[in-house]
Amino acid sequence: MPRIWAGVDIGKEHHHCVVINADGERLLSRRVLNDESALLELIGDILALDEDVLWAVDLNSGGAALLIGLLLSHDQPMVYITGLAVHRASGSYRGEGKTDAKDAFVIADQARMRRDLGPLRPGDEVAVDLRTLTTRRTDLVADRTRQINRLRAQLLEIFPALERTLDMTNKGPVILLTGYQTPAAIRRSGARRIETWLRNRKVRGAAALAQAAVEAAEAQHTGLPGEKLAASMVVRLAKGVMALDEEITEVEALIEARFREHPHAEVITSLPGMGKLMGAVFIAATGGDMDAFGSSDRLAGYAGLAPTPRDSGRVSGNLRRPRRFHRGLLNAMYLSALSSLKSCPASKAYYARKRAEGKGHKQALLALARRRLNVL
Repeated sequence: MPRIWAGVDIGKEHHHCVVINADGERLLSRRVLNDESALLELIGDILALDEDVLWAVDLNSGGAALLIGLLLSHDQPMVYITGLAVHRASGSYRGEGKTDAKDAFVIADQARMRRDLGPLRPGDEVAVDLRTLTTRRTDLVADRTRQINRLRAQLLEIFPALERTLDMTNKGPVILLTGYQTPAAIRRSGARRIETWLRNRKVRGAAALAQAAVEAAEAQHTGLPGEKLAASMVVRLAKGVMALDEEITEVEALIEARFREHPHAEVITSLPGMGKLMGAVFIAATGGDMDAFGSSDRLAGYAGLAPTPRDSGRVSGNLRRPRRFHRGLLNAMYLSALSSLKSCPASKAYYARKRAEGKGHKQALLALARRRLNVL
């Protein structure tokens, strides 16, 4: 058991650190700049008080990265307590005010009293890189969705028939909009010329797409106000979607190459339905070290696949999804379970058994994802 506890309330520019002893007395309270020299001075001052110290933080990434890196380089033990847990615990301490110093004291005191806080472990280089890459891919996919929604809204103002016809989640319709945006322009060119234009840009199904565009143009012969400027905006938005597609492809190639370097990559991809992208998300979410969880039950709880009871009084057997879980890991396990139904007889049999027990499609898939987590 440590002799002192150092709680750090993490901020972007400054952190606040409070050190307490076994009796809960404050030995140090300091606001420190998120800078290497200032943090090293803080670490030295706390180790001068006592070398047997346990550090506790309320954030395990972002602004806490530099502090965590310095503590790891000094072989200092750390635990992580969530911000929600700190907020709830603060209500049991005296005073209604909220300050960084109080939060840091609560963090330190919770680390002193609790024995269930998970230790912060240094992630391996591949897992850290995959976390960065998968996060970037998630942002790019979200940006692409927003860009497509803007594109549809802009096209709807001048050419609703074409907006209704095109499926802009595919590349072909987006490429079409970089060259043709108005009914008059499509009618002037005709289906054959548009088909040739699309084929030169290696669009699949060019003939069907060109014919659909011409049919939509024949349904609207009225030019709307602001059509010229709106058409130029459609071109800009369509090119933006194409640029995002290219960047997503590049990031996915980096993810695949980095994932192959992880020692567990072959084991993870041997599970049917678990491809390289989902495997990369799995490693990024878990750090690639299963020893950190101890059992598949704790890993399932982290993934949101282990229901928690909500019983009180005469109400019993009321199970719900936990409030705190890794949504990226849950999404990866759910999608891989769905994909496994196409090619894995064992997954099909397990899914069919759960449906026979009366579970719905989503419930059976979640049960299958939980089972596959045990296998991994």
